[in-house]
Amino acid sequence: MNLGLPEIIVILVIIMLLFGPSQLPKLARGLGEAMKEFRKASSEIEGATRKEEGKEEDKT
Repeated sequence: MNLGLPEIIVILVIIMLLFGPSQLPKLARGLGEAMKEFRKASSEIEGATRKEEGKEEDKT
């Protein structure tokens, strides 16, 4: 699913209408923090998976 510039502009306009310009900084900050936590969690899961794969290879 690729989003082009027109689609992104429409999405931003809808968000601005729903939340208002005063709420946008809070919304952006919250979204950034959520993305940071998601990346951190996925990195931890990936690291644990690689660690388990390493243990399985040592057993053989």
